[in-house]
Amino acid sequence: MSDNQDKEETLASFQNITNIEDVGEAFSHLEAANWDLVEALSRVIPQDDAPLANLSPNTNPIHHHPPEAIAQDAQVSPAAAVGAGTGAAHPNANLNTNLNAQQAANTNGFRPFNYDEMPGPSQGARMFPTSQLLAQLTSSINLDPSRQNNNQNILVFNIHFNQQIYQIRIQSLATVEQLKRKIFDVTNVPQCRQALRGWPPSRASEAQLSETQLCNLGLAPENELILVDLTDDGFMDTEQDESTQRLDKIFKLHIVVEPEGRRTTLSMEGKTTIEELKTKVYYITNTPVRHQEWSGWPSGCDNETTLAQSGIEQNHEFVVRNIADRVQNNSNALNSSDVVNLDSESSADEFEDATDFNNSEYIFTDSPPVQPLNRHLISNNTNDETSGSAQFVENYRARFGEPHADFFIGSLEDALRLACHKPAKERKLLAIYLHHGESILTNVFCDHLMKDEGIILTFRENFVLYGWDMTYESNKDMFLSSLTACINSNASLTARNIKLDKLPAIMLVGKSRMMGRQTCEVLSVIHGNIGLADLQSRLFDTTVMYEEQLQGEIREENERAARDLVKAEQDMAYEETLQADMAKEAAKRQKELAQAAERKRIESERAEEDARRESIRLVAKQSLPQEPAEHEANISKIRVRKPTGDHLERRFYTRDTLQDLLNFVAANGFLIDEYKVFSGWPRRDLTAIEASQTLESLKLYPQETVILEERF
Repeated sequence: MSDNQDKEETLASFQNITNIEDVGEAFSHLEAANWDLVEALSRVIPQDDAPLANLSPNTNPIHHHPPEAIAQDAQVSPAAAVGAGTGAAHPNANLNTNLNAQQAANTNGFRPFNYDEMPGPSQGARMFPTSQLLAQLTSSINLDPSRQNNNQNILVFNIHFNQQIYQIRIQSLATVEQLKRKIFDVTNVPQCRQALRGWPPSRASEAQLSETQLCNLGLAPENELILVDLTDDGFMDTEQDESTQRLDKIFKLHIVVEPEGRRTTLSMEGKTTIEELKTKVYYITNTPVRHQEWSGWPSGCDNETTLAQSGIEQNHEFVVRNIADRVQNNSNALNSSDVVNLDSESSADEFEDATDFNNSEYIFTDSPPVQPLNRHLISNNTNDETSGSAQFVENYRARFGEPHADFFIGSLEDALRLACHKPAKERKLLAIYLHHGESILTNVFCDHLMKDEGIILTFRENFVLYGWDMTYESNKDMFLSSLTACINSNASLTARNIKLDKLPAIMLVGKSRMMGRQTCEVLSVIHGNIGLADLQSRLFDTTVMYEEQLQGEIREENERAARDLVKAEQDMAYEETLQADMAKEAAKRQKELAQAAERKRIESERAEEDARRESIRLVAKQSLPQEPAEHEANISKIRVRKPTGDHLERRFYTRDTLQDLLNFVAANGFLIDEYKVFSGWPRRDLTAIEASQTLESLKLYPQETVILEERF
C-alpha cells in the first residue's frame, strides 16, 4: 500500500473517531502529529486528570501510570485506536457515565485547539493516555453535532445564495479567507468572485481583508450573510462600460404581453428603475404590478435596480404574463385533480386537528368542519415569491373557507413597501402570518381566531397582511433569505427560532427610528398558542404603540412640509425676480449688440466710401497731363478756390480739355459728384458743360479763377 493510501486511511479513521467534518482541520491535526493517529487523537480528545481519577476503582488515572507504561502505551497502532473509536468494548462498565459527566464540565468533550500538554506530576513532561484508556475515551465521546455547536469557539454562518441557504460551521479563530474556502466547497463560487454582505457595519472594512480573523469582527454565534457572485450574468455589462455611463443612454425594450402575444416597444432612460418600468407597463396593459410576471431579467435584479445597473443590453426583449390568470387556472386544476389517500386506520387530520381542550375558549357544541386533506398551502420548491404568495392565498381560501383575512399577493418586498415605505401618515404595520401544516395549532388558529370579524377588520384597517407557508424546508429557506434581504438578519433569526409547537405565528413589522435613521424592525411576535382575547389585545397594543410613535413623525413631516412650502414659495419668488433680471439683462445685451452691429455697418460703409473716393482720386491723378513750364507759350493758369477759402493752382496747355481741369480738382479730393465747378465771369457751371471742350474754346486762358461749391 502506498504512502498516500496510508494517509487517506489514517485521515478517514481520525475523522470517524473525532467526528471532525472539516478535512482541512483534521489534516492539520495529523500533520502536527506527523501522521501518528494516537498522538493526533490525544490532541483532540480531552485528557484532564481530575475526572479521570474518579472513573472507577479498577481504572488507574493517567498520571499514576509509570513512565515506562506510558511510553509503551504510546506506541499503540492506528488500527487499535480505530477499533477503539468504532465501539470496542472495555472492562470498565462505569467509564461512559463518568466520561459524560466529565464532558459536561468541559467544552463538548473536546480539548482546546492548541492544547499540547496534560497536567500531571511533572508539568514539563508530555503525557499520553494508554491504548486501553484511549479506546475508552474514543468509544465514549459524545459526537452529537448539536452539542458541538454550543462550543463558544464555533461560529455558524447561514449563507444566502440563489434563493438557498447554506449553513457553515467554522472556528472563530479562522480567517475570512478560510470561510470563503468553505463557501466555495458548497456553492462552487470561487473566492475571487465572492462578495459577502451582512457583516457588522463597524467591521465591514476589516471583513474585506482575507487575513482578518472572524473572532475580531464582533460576530454573533449565528450570522446571516448574503453571497453575491461578482461575475454572474446579472452583474455583467454587455457593452463593456460602467453602469454610471449607461444612466443617460436610451434602452429600447421589446415586451411581449402573454397570452395574447401583443408586442410593445418602450424607449426608457438607463436611470429608470424596474419598478418604474413595471408601472409604465401597468398603464399600457392594465396588469397590476403585483400580478406581473417577467421573463428576461438577469439574476440579482430587484425593483430598485436601474436599467443601467441590471446588465441588460440596450436592445432587450421581455415576456410579461398576468400571474393572476395562471393562479386561477392552477387553483381550478388543484381543486379538480388533487386527491390525497390516507390510511383508514390512522388519519393525518386526527393529529393535525388535535387541540388543547382544557382551554375553555374552544369547547365546541358541534363537530369542527372537515378540512381538506392537503397540509401545505405552497407547493414544494417554489422558486418565485409572487407565485408562492398567490398559491398561499388560493389554497388558504379553499382550505379554511369564508370569512378570511385579506392577504396581500406579491413578494415580501412589495408588501413591505406598501406597508412601511410610505409617509408616516399613510404608513401601516406589516403582519406576516407564518403557516405550518404540521402544527397541531393550525386548524384552531385559522378556523376560529383568523375568522373572527374583529380580527379581520383590525388587519384590514391597520395592517398589510402577508402570508407564507413554512411546511416545506425549501420554501422556508427562501422566505428566510427574503427576510434577511428585505428587513435584516435579526428578523430572519426570529422567524427561524419559532418552534413548531408555537406555529402558526404572526410577526408584526414596522418602520421605526433607531440611531437617527429609520429602519424596519420586528416589533412583536404572536405565537399560535394564544386565545382570541389575547390576540386582539396584542394587535391593539402594538397598533396603539406604533401610532403613538408615528404621531411624532407625522408632526415632523407636517413641519417639514410647511418649511418646504415656505421655501418653495421663496424659491419661486426668487426665481421670478431672477427671470425678470435675466430678461432685462438680455434686452440690454440685445440693444448693445444691435448698436455694435450698426456701428460696424456704418464703419464698413464709410470704409467702402473712402476706398471708392481714393480710387477715383488716384484714377483722376493718373489721367492728368503733364503740367507745362511757366515760360512756355499757349498756357493757361487756373486758380481753384476751395469752400474753405484756400486756393489750388495749376498750369494747363490751352489745348487741354475741361475734363483735365475736373480731374485736377478730383485728384485733390473734390469729387465731381460731390462738388460743382463755377467760372468767375460770366458765371457758368462748368460741370454741366461738355467736358471734352478745350480751355481755349471755353475762354479759360491765359488765366482764370474757378469756384468749388458742394452739391446739395
